[in-house]
Amino acid sequence: MSDLEAFRAEVRVWLEANCPAEMREPVREEGDVCWGGRNWEFKNDAQKQWLEACVAKGYTVPDWPKPYGGAGLSPEETKILKQEMKRINARSPLDSFGIWMLGPALLQFGTEEQKIHYLNPIARGEIRWCQGYSEPGSGSDLVSLQTFGEDKGDHWVVNGSKIWTSYADKADWIFCLVRTDKANKYQGITFMLFDMASKGVTTKPILLISGNSPFCETFFDDVEVPKTQFVGEINRGWDVAKYLLGHEREMISGGGAGGDMVSIGALFAKSLGKNDHGELDDPILRAEMAAFDVDVFAYRAMGERFMDMWKTGRAHPASSNMMKYVGTELNKRRHELVMSGGGSEALEWDSEETKGGARARGWLRTKANSIEGGTSEVMLNVIAKRILDLPGA
Repeated sequence: MSDLEAFRAEVRVWLEANCPAEMREPVREEGDVCWGGRNWEFKNDAQKQWLEACVAKGYTVPDWPKPYGGAGLSPEETKILKQEMKRINARSPLDSFGIWMLGPALLQFGTEEQKIHYLNPIARGEIRWCQGYSEPGSGSDLVSLQTFGEDKGDHWVVNGSKIWTSYADKADWIFCLVRTDKANKYQGITFMLFDMASKGVTTKPILLISGNSPFCETFFDDVEVPKTQFVGEINRGWDVAKYLLGHEREMISGGGAGGDMVSIGALFAKSLGKNDHGELDDPILRAEMAAFDVDVFAYRAMGERFMDMWKTGRAHPASSNMMKYVGTELNKRRHELVMSGGGSEALEWDSEETKGGARARGWLRTKANSIEGGTSEVMLNVIAKRILDLPGA
């Protein structure tokens, strides 16, 4: 038996012993997803037990080094762990912008002291983070941001606002882009970390057309940020921000794979009915769903290749832009088909039978996919210039 085969066998035994049955059921509502944080309330004992077991093993961040809360697994071992968790339909023990975005940036740009100080609480789910990038006048063009940090010697005084700050009203800390040099548009930005409980920080939820939203407006009024709480170099925060965006786009692109859904056609076979050949009875919708399933399988294969290359440092720097674009467009197509397959029932908005109009609200929510993390138009421009080497306008 090879070392990897032995590791797979070890993981299977560990999962059977430590993953509660409740944590192998599909996620049905937001409370089923564990975000952690200072004010997090576990939905049940099983959710708490699953998180604690994974924290003790380093499996919330399996590929991070052990001194920072991880398990120190190789890319191949991390892939096996994810495969085995998927095999038993295990839920993620911890969802976290700290894990998906800030953590990789700290591993790349943080000092050793910062890594020890911030990464371990992230791995344990003790601190919930939000991202302060976009502003009312600075979305895709982040270099035009206006939130300003005035130098006061041992600290900055930050004034300004951010928008589309996901879960800002629930977050403990924020990683934030702040202008610290007004004379240098491109290099005058600093990547700061500060507590959302700081005096002068306020949030206001933004209601979307889906009827709910994780997004908020975030306001900074004379917020004091210690000079020790920045990552990378002062006025070189754009270097950190761009690196982090690659991981954010990788995260968002995951929606295209569809999670554990095997086939969208199989999902609707019962409600739409089957013909004498066991196929969906609606030939037009059947063809659309089949074409979609093929594209999803191709995307999953591309995703496997991308992740393997990314973990070993062989991926093109703009690959995450390509994955983000394709993944978000696939997710939008998926929900269009869900609406088509659901018929008039999918248009319902409030009843218990439709779980409060889950299909319609989910479809409306996907419209933001091609905006968040970089618009589809920006992604296509990057792909054209950096991957296809096409000339600029």
